[in-house]
Amino acid sequence: MTEQKGRGPAAGATAGPSTTRQALGGWLDGPQLPDGEPGRYRGERLGLPESGPGSLAGQGRRIGALAVDWGIAYLIATAFGWHPSSGQGQWGVLAIFAAEHLLLVSTLGFTIGKRLFGLHVGKLGGPLTPLHVIVRTVLLMLVIPAVIWDRDGRGLHDRLAGTVELLR
Repeated sequence: MTEQKGRGPAAGATAGPSTTRQALGGWLDGPQLPDGEPGRYRGERLGLPESGPGSLAGQGRRIGALAVDWGIAYLIATAFGWHPSSGQGQWGVLAIFAAEHLLLVSTLGFTIGKRLFGLHVGKLGGPLTPLHVIVRTVLLMLVIPAVIWDRDGRGLHDRLAGTVELLR
């Protein structure tokens, strides 16, 4: 294969599906164990059980709990007379949502929505502290870290805070 100068792969390497697949394979392959072998299930790399209490929570339950918690914050803001279409109402809902997470997760390990969906927040390798909850909540409020997931289905906000959402 001959390459035009300044175009294509460097020094005789060939471009194609295999090199593209190798570049993308890291996040498409699913959970990997520390030795690079594929994991059998989400959470195996973290030392968590495959199913039942203490296993990683699925995205459906997490989104359901988020919707319940957001709905509660919305209702409380409306009760205070903050109309959701106003700037005060939008920031009010966000502030109440953040306060709910900070208070309930740091004291109980779950919010009302998480409790209804059978979830709780834990810390890998130790107890959950208020500092972990603050970091997690601030990142959750930024939205973007919460919608970027790793191979185990943990949001970036959980990875950076060292936390994990588990089944109860």
